Amino acid sequence: MDTAVVSPDQVAQFARDGVVCVRGVFDPAEVARAEAAIEAGLRRPSGLALVASGDDDPGRFVEDFCRWGDVPEIAELARHSRVPGIAAALLRSPEVRLYHDHVLVKEGGTAQRTPWHQDQPYYNVDGRGVSAWIPVDPVPAAGSLELVAGTHAGPWLMPRTFLTGEARWFPEGSLAELPDVDADRAAFDVRAFELEPGDAVFFDFLTVHGAPGFPFPGRRRVLSLRYLSADARHAPRPWRTSPPFEGLADELPAGAELDHPLFPVVWPR
Repeated sequence: MDTAVVSPDQVAQFARDGVVCVRGVFDPAEVARAEAAIEAGLRRPSGLALVASGDDDPGRFVEDFCRWGDVPEIAELARHSRVPGIAAALLRSPEVRLYHDHVLVKEGGTAQRTPWHQDQPYYNVDGRGVSAWIPVDPVPAAGSLELVAGTHAGPWLMPRTFLTGEARWFPEGSLAELPDVDADRAAFDVRAFELEPGDAVFFDFLTVHGAPGFPFPGRRRVLSLRYLSADARHAPRPWRTSPPFEGLADELPAGAELDHPLFPVVWPR
Protein backbone atom coordinates (compact mmCIF):
# COMPACT_ATOMS: atom_id res chain seq x y z
CA MET A 1 0.00 0.00 0.00
CA ASP A 2 1.23 3.52 -0.78
CA THR A 3 0.76 4.86 2.73
CA ALA A 4 2.09 8.29 1.75
CA VAL A 5 -1.18 9.14 0.02
CA VAL A 6 -3.83 6.59 0.94
CA SER A 7 -4.97 5.55 4.40
CA PRO A 8 -6.64 2.40 5.75
CA ASP A 9 -9.82 4.46 6.21
CA GLN A 10 -9.77 5.40 2.52
CA VAL A 11 -9.27 1.76 1.54
CA ALA A 12 -12.27 0.83 3.71
CA GLN A 13 -14.32 3.68 2.23
CA PHE A 14 -13.56 2.51 -1.29
CA ALA A 15 -14.61 -1.04 -0.44
CA ARG A 16 -17.87 0.25 1.06
CA ASP A 17 -18.78 3.01 -1.41
CA GLY A 18 -16.90 2.24 -4.63
CA VAL A 19 -15.51 5.79 -4.66
CA VAL A 20 -12.94 7.81 -2.72
CA CYS A 21 -11.25 11.16 -3.24
CA VAL A 22 -7.49 11.25 -2.64
CA ARG A 23 -5.89 14.68 -2.49
CA GLY A 24 -2.54 15.60 -3.99
CA VAL A 25 -1.96 12.39 -5.94
CA PHE A 26 0.10 14.29 -8.52
CA ASP A 27 2.71 16.74 -7.30
CA PRO A 28 3.08 20.07 -9.17
CA ALA A 29 5.66 18.66 -11.59
CA GLU A 30 3.38 15.73 -12.41
CA VAL A 31 0.42 18.07 -12.90
CA ALA A 32 2.52 20.03 -15.40
CA ARG A 33 3.48 16.76 -17.11
CA ALA A 34 -0.17 15.69 -17.32
CA GLU A 35 -1.17 19.10 -18.70
CA ALA A 36 1.52 18.85 -21.37
CA ALA A 37 0.35 15.33 -22.23
CA ILE A 38 -3.26 16.43 -22.62
CA GLU A 39 -2.28 19.35 -24.83
CA ALA A 40 -0.05 17.10 -26.95
CA GLY A 41 -2.97 14.72 -27.42
CA LEU A 42 -5.31 17.54 -28.40
CA ARG A 43 -2.83 18.70 -31.04
CA ARG A 44 -2.40 15.17 -32.42
CA PRO A 45 -5.62 13.24 -31.74
CA SER A 46 -5.64 9.49 -32.21
CA GLY A 47 -8.05 7.51 -34.36
CA LEU A 48 -10.13 6.89 -31.22
CA ALA A 49 -10.65 10.59 -30.47
CA LEU A 50 -14.20 11.85 -30.62
CA VAL A 51 -16.25 14.96 -29.98
CA ALA A 52 -18.89 13.97 -27.43
CA SER A 53 -20.93 17.18 -27.68
CA GLY A 54 -23.38 18.35 -30.32
CA ASP A 55 -22.68 20.88 -33.04
CA ASP A 56 -24.99 23.35 -31.32
CA ASP A 57 -23.19 23.14 -27.98
CA PRO A 58 -21.77 26.52 -26.89
CA GLY A 59 -18.67 24.68 -25.69
CA ARG A 60 -16.97 21.46 -26.71
CA PHE A 61 -16.41 18.06 -25.08
CA VAL A 62 -13.50 16.05 -26.51
CA GLU A 63 -12.34 12.55 -25.52
CA ASP A 64 -9.40 10.40 -26.53
CA PHE A 65 -8.25 6.95 -25.45
CA CYS A 66 -5.19 4.71 -25.16
CA ARG A 67 -2.49 7.33 -25.68
CA TRP A 68 0.15 5.99 -23.30
CA GLY A 69 1.86 4.16 -26.16
CA ASP A 70 2.60 7.36 -28.10
CA VAL A 71 2.51 10.16 -25.49
CA PRO A 72 5.50 9.55 -23.20
CA GLU A 73 4.20 11.79 -20.42
CA ILE A 74 1.07 9.66 -20.09
CA ALA A 75 3.13 6.47 -19.98
CA GLU A 76 5.37 7.93 -17.27
CA LEU A 77 2.43 9.01 -15.11
CA ALA A 78 0.45 5.81 -15.69
CA ARG A 79 3.38 3.59 -14.78
CA HIS A 80 5.59 5.49 -12.34
CA SER A 81 3.46 7.99 -10.40
CA ARG A 82 1.75 7.19 -7.09
CA VAL A 83 -1.40 6.14 -8.93
CA PRO A 84 -0.64 2.43 -9.55
CA GLY A 85 0.23 1.89 -5.88
CA ILE A 86 -2.97 3.58 -4.77
CA ALA A 87 -4.95 1.48 -7.26
CA ALA A 88 -3.41 -1.70 -5.85
CA ALA A 89 -4.19 -0.62 -2.29
CA LEU A 90 -7.80 0.28 -3.06
CA LEU A 91 -8.39 -2.94 -4.99
CA ARG A 92 -6.56 -4.91 -2.28
CA SER A 93 -4.75 -6.61 -5.13
CA PRO A 94 -1.14 -7.82 -5.01
CA GLU A 95 -0.72 -6.82 -8.65
CA VAL A 96 -2.29 -4.32 -11.00
CA ARG A 97 -2.06 -3.92 -14.75
CA LEU A 98 -2.54 -0.71 -16.69
CA TYR A 99 -5.77 -1.07 -18.65
CA HIS A 100 -5.87 2.20 -20.55
CA ASP A 101 -5.85 5.98 -20.28
CA HIS A 102 -8.66 8.34 -21.17
CA VAL A 103 -8.36 12.08 -21.80
CA LEU A 104 -11.51 14.15 -21.23
CA VAL A 105 -11.68 17.88 -21.97
CA LYS A 106 -14.73 20.06 -21.46
CA GLU A 107 -14.15 23.60 -22.66
CA GLY A 108 -15.65 26.45 -20.67
CA GLY A 109 -19.34 26.87 -21.42
CA THR A 110 -19.90 23.25 -22.50
CA ALA A 111 -23.55 22.31 -21.99
CA GLN A 112 -23.23 18.58 -22.75
CA ARG A 113 -23.75 16.40 -19.74
CA THR A 114 -21.90 13.10 -19.44
CA PRO A 115 -24.85 10.73 -18.92
CA TRP A 116 -25.04 8.39 -15.95
CA HIS A 117 -23.34 5.08 -16.72
CA GLN A 118 -21.07 2.33 -15.49
CA ASP A 119 -17.76 1.74 -17.25
CA GLN A 120 -17.50 -2.04 -16.91
CA PRO A 121 -20.22 -2.99 -19.46
CA TYR A 122 -18.37 -1.11 -22.21
CA TYR A 123 -15.16 -3.07 -21.61
CA ASN A 124 -13.64 -6.35 -22.77
CA VAL A 125 -12.73 -7.54 -19.28
CA ASP A 126 -14.37 -9.36 -16.39
CA GLY A 127 -13.12 -8.81 -12.87
CA ARG A 128 -12.44 -5.75 -10.80
CA GLY A 129 -10.79 -2.52 -11.86
CA VAL A 130 -10.42 1.08 -10.76
CA SER A 131 -10.31 4.43 -12.53
CA ALA A 132 -8.40 7.49 -11.31
CA TRP A 133 -10.01 10.74 -12.55
CA ILE A 134 -7.32 13.42 -12.23
CA PRO A 135 -7.91 17.05 -13.30
CA VAL A 136 -5.13 19.46 -14.21
CA ASP A 137 -7.46 22.45 -13.71
CA PRO A 138 -9.40 23.51 -10.61
CA VAL A 139 -12.84 21.89 -10.77
CA PRO A 140 -15.77 23.25 -8.73
CA ALA A 141 -18.11 20.63 -7.31
CA ALA A 142 -20.89 21.91 -9.60
CA GLY A 143 -18.79 20.95 -12.65
CA SER A 144 -17.16 17.82 -11.27
CA LEU A 145 -17.58 14.09 -11.68
CA GLU A 146 -20.65 12.75 -9.85
CA LEU A 147 -20.81 9.20 -8.51
CA VAL A 148 -23.54 7.12 -6.88
CA ALA A 149 -21.98 5.46 -3.85
CA GLY A 150 -22.67 1.75 -3.39
CA THR A 151 -23.54 0.96 -7.00
CA HIS A 152 -20.24 -0.89 -7.46
CA ALA A 153 -21.97 -3.87 -5.85
CA GLY A 154 -23.89 -4.29 -9.12
CA PRO A 155 -25.80 -5.32 -11.07
CA TRP A 156 -24.47 -4.47 -14.51
CA LEU A 157 -26.71 -1.87 -16.14
CA MET A 158 -27.43 -1.20 -19.81
CA PRO A 159 -24.66 0.75 -21.56
CA ARG A 160 -25.85 3.21 -24.20
CA THR A 161 -24.24 5.71 -26.54
CA PHE A 162 -23.97 9.06 -24.85
CA LEU A 163 -25.50 11.32 -27.50
CA THR A 164 -28.20 9.08 -28.99
CA GLY A 165 -28.91 6.52 -26.27
CA GLU A 166 -28.46 3.50 -28.55
CA ALA A 167 -27.85 0.01 -27.12
CA ARG A 168 -24.82 -0.84 -29.28
CA TRP A 169 -23.29 -3.25 -26.80
CA PHE A 170 -25.76 -5.53 -25.01
CA PRO A 171 -29.07 -6.30 -26.77
CA GLU A 172 -32.13 -4.34 -25.68
CA GLY A 173 -33.71 -5.91 -22.61
CA SER A 174 -30.69 -8.03 -21.69
CA LEU A 175 -29.62 -5.77 -18.80
CA ALA A 176 -31.55 -3.62 -16.37
CA GLU A 177 -31.77 0.06 -17.21
CA LEU A 178 -29.97 2.74 -15.24
CA PRO A 179 -32.12 4.45 -12.63
CA ASP A 180 -33.20 8.03 -13.33
CA VAL A 181 -30.88 9.61 -10.79
CA ASP A 182 -31.72 13.18 -11.78
CA ALA A 183 -35.45 12.61 -11.30
CA ASP A 184 -34.96 12.03 -7.56
CA ARG A 185 -31.39 12.80 -6.54
CA ALA A 186 -32.31 12.69 -2.86
CA ALA A 187 -32.98 8.97 -3.22
CA PHE A 188 -29.32 8.32 -4.14
CA ASP A 189 -26.03 8.86 -2.35
CA VAL A 190 -24.47 11.13 -4.98
CA ARG A 191 -20.87 12.18 -4.33
CA ALA A 192 -19.10 15.10 -6.02
CA PHE A 193 -15.88 16.79 -5.00
CA GLU A 194 -14.34 20.20 -5.47
CA LEU A 195 -10.90 19.37 -6.84
CA GLU A 196 -7.56 21.08 -7.18
CA PRO A 197 -5.07 20.11 -9.90
CA GLY A 198 -3.53 16.75 -8.98
CA ASP A 199 -6.38 15.59 -6.74
CA ALA A 200 -7.95 12.32 -7.86
CA VAL A 201 -11.30 10.59 -7.63
CA PHE A 202 -10.84 6.82 -7.62
CA PHE A 203 -13.89 4.71 -8.49
CA ASP A 204 -14.75 1.12 -9.25
CA PHE A 205 -15.50 0.16 -12.86
CA LEU A 206 -19.10 -0.62 -11.81
CA THR A 207 -19.77 2.60 -9.89
CA VAL A 208 -22.54 4.58 -11.61
CA HIS A 209 -21.22 8.02 -12.50
CA GLY A 210 -21.78 10.99 -14.78
CA ALA A 211 -20.93 14.68 -14.95
CA PRO A 212 -22.70 17.96 -15.60
CA GLY A 213 -21.71 20.35 -18.32
CA PHE A 214 -19.08 22.90 -17.52
CA PRO A 215 -20.76 26.35 -17.46
CA PHE A 216 -17.64 28.08 -16.21
CA PRO A 217 -15.07 30.33 -17.90
CA GLY A 218 -12.14 27.95 -17.47
CA ARG A 219 -11.51 24.49 -18.89
CA ARG A 220 -11.92 21.08 -17.30
CA ARG A 221 -9.04 18.93 -18.53
CA VAL A 222 -8.80 15.46 -17.02
CA LEU A 223 -6.44 12.55 -17.36
CA SER A 224 -8.12 9.31 -16.32
CA LEU A 225 -5.91 6.27 -15.67
CA ARG A 226 -7.48 2.81 -15.41
CA TYR A 227 -6.12 -0.32 -13.79
CA LEU A 228 -7.03 -3.99 -13.54
CA SER A 229 -6.85 -6.18 -10.45
CA ALA A 230 -5.01 -9.51 -10.46
CA ASP A 231 -8.30 -11.37 -10.93
CA ALA A 232 -9.27 -9.53 -14.15
CA ARG A 233 -9.65 -11.76 -17.20
CA HIS A 234 -10.14 -11.23 -20.92
CA ALA A 235 -13.79 -11.22 -21.98
CA PRO A 236 -14.06 -10.96 -25.78
CA ARG A 237 -17.35 -9.45 -26.90
CA PRO A 238 -19.24 -9.97 -30.17
CA TRP A 239 -19.35 -6.18 -30.53
CA ARG A 240 -16.84 -3.34 -30.64
CA THR A 241 -15.95 -2.42 -27.08
CA SER A 242 -15.07 1.07 -25.89
CA PRO A 243 -12.17 1.39 -26.17
CA PRO A 244 -11.68 -1.31 -28.78
CA PHE A 245 -8.70 -3.62 -28.75
CA GLU A 246 -8.81 -4.86 -32.31
CA GLY A 247 -7.41 -8.36 -32.87
CA LEU A 248 -6.87 -9.10 -29.19
CA ALA A 249 -9.32 -12.02 -29.30
CA ASP A 250 -6.96 -13.70 -31.77
CA GLU A 251 -4.16 -13.57 -29.21
CA LEU A 252 -5.93 -14.10 -25.86
CA PRO A 253 -8.77 -16.60 -25.38
CA ALA A 254 -11.78 -15.86 -23.24
CA GLY A 255 -10.98 -16.17 -19.56
CA ALA A 256 -7.25 -15.66 -20.05
CA GLU A 257 -5.15 -13.52 -17.76
CA LEU A 258 -4.42 -10.22 -19.51
CA ASP A 259 -0.73 -11.04 -19.93
CA HIS A 260 -0.10 -8.87 -22.97
CA PRO A 261 2.07 -5.82 -23.83
CA LEU A 262 -1.10 -3.71 -24.03
CA PHE A 263 -1.65 -4.28 -20.30
CA PRO A 264 1.70 -4.10 -18.52
CA VAL A 265 2.02 -4.90 -14.84
CA VAL A 266 2.64 -1.54 -13.14
CA TRP A 267 2.42 -2.68 -9.52
CA PRO A 268 4.53 -3.94 -7.94
CA ARG A 269 7.26 -2.25 -9.91
